[in-house]
Amino acid sequence: MRRTAAFGSAGTLVTATLIAGALATPTAAAHGRHGVDDEARGASVAAARAAKAGIDWQDCPADWGLEKPIQCGWVTVPVDYAKPHGKQIKIAVDRIGATGTPAERQGALLYNPGGPGGSGLRFPRRVTTQNKVWANTAKAYDFVGFDPRGVGHSAPISCVDPTEFVKGPKADPVPDSEADKLAQRKLAAEYAKGCAEKSGDVLPHMTTRNTARDLDVIRAALGEKKLNFVGVSYGTYLGAVYGTLYPAHVRRMVVDSVVNPAKSNIWYNANLEQDIAFEGRLKDWMTWVARHDDAYHLGKTYDEVRQQWTVLRAAAKKEPLGGKVGPAELIGFFQNAPYYDSMWAPVAEAWSAYAAGDPQPLIDAAAADLTDTAGNISAENGNAVYTAVECADAPWPTSWKKWDRDNTRLHEKYPFMTWANAWMNLPCATWSAPRQRPTDVKTGKGLPPVLIVQAERDAATPYAGAVELHKRFKGSRLITEKNAGSHGVTSLVNPCVNTRVEAYLLKGTVDARDVTCEPHATPTP
Repeated sequence: MRRTAAFGSAGTLVTATLIAGALATPTAAAHGRHGVDDEARGASVAAARAAKAGIDWQDCPADWGLEKPIQCGWVTVPVDYAKPHGKQIKIAVDRIGATGTPAERQGALLYNPGGPGGSGLRFPRRVTTQNKVWANTAKAYDFVGFDPRGVGHSAPISCVDPTEFVKGPKADPVPDSEADKLAQRKLAAEYAKGCAEKSGDVLPHMTTRNTARDLDVIRAALGEKKLNFVGVSYGTYLGAVYGTLYPAHVRRMVVDSVVNPAKSNIWYNANLEQDIAFEGRLKDWMTWVARHDDAYHLGKTYDEVRQQWTVLRAAAKKEPLGGKVGPAELIGFFQNAPYYDSMWAPVAEAWSAYAAGDPQPLIDAAAADLTDTAGNISAENGNAVYTAVECADAPWPTSWKKWDRDNTRLHEKYPFMTWANAWMNLPCATWSAPRQRPTDVKTGKGLPPVLIVQAERDAATPYAGAVELHKRFKGSRLITEKNAGSHGVTSLVNPCVNTRVEAYLLKGTVDARDVTCEPHATPTP
């Protein structure tokens, strides 16, 4: 889960214990603005309507970047499920047919990549680009992607002018003074106000529960009696909420890199936990860089490499690199390495070139993309959805003293991400739209075994989240990738993981007990 905020720098998900009295008082009812029964009835109405209508599949619009034979269509859902005959929006969906024989086909497999604010429309391209990890699964399933409500082509929301959003360099997220903090607080409050002004009528309905209801309507529109689903990162929380609301509608569910679904963790504490985990994974990467000093020349020990980061950050603060890359942009770029092992070498290479006297690769990689204001998902749209969903899903602390105390304390030990993440999420402190209480994720009647896949050192969604969901979903199985930390495990090449995910999706089989796998191959320079 990640986004880059206009008023700070890169941000993502995180965790903490909510303190009584420090929370915004939700103006919505405990289960939503109208109550869970009204919304459940409305969702049934919408699903029945979608089942009757189906989906009119056509070639995808040329500017969506989805090649034939991928097809696109729309599924209509109500903005407010308590008013199923009220205002409607269209959810963009796409698919590619199963590549096997008719006898091999098992239905549709839906996918969400995370966010909140990520588009799943590229999922069918795993077939057209011949992704070998997913080749056997593709024989059995139509691969179906979608833009969640508010995202991309699905009634996109906005909070600020997209061209202003991508401009840089942005302010250093680490404050030097109370004046710096006040400036960031003002920017966060202005952002929240912009969301209300530009998208206020839909903000109360930008919740994970409503996206889960949309998912069930899509299932019905596809003509599927039960859902097959793969969710990664935030997509695991979407899957957890879906499994709680519709346990008997689940056929197969794989959740990969798991958000801790405990109510106390959504979402303020999730971000604090993330700050701690990112520091650990950053150390893993910098230790690897030191081990390959013959390639990168950035230091022979972790401490030496870390000092080079301090020097680089100070230089960018004194004068943005190339006039474009300040500390905020550096954090946004360097954050890729703790997220994904596949970025270990590219980030190290750009940094190494800078240290050797060629700053251009680092500037090109880290500078804001000023063209990123349109397309399937602009940076601004993705950030707006991230903020809207997290703010609407749960109460947040409204006391600046609490934010200041918690993040000041964390920054002392975990300085890499803490303040950047705080500013990323601070709009939720002044959010004006109604919010709900978090979903109590739990096993319901009819829920089949859910397959949980998690890297032990994941920074974006720390390991404790997988353990918590495993406890809550009875009969689930947990596959742990030991001593690994890449975010998103199921698309990496690791036969111990790949064969089990494939067996589950194709045959419904799980191991008799939880499994620990050795890590996938470590990157090489």
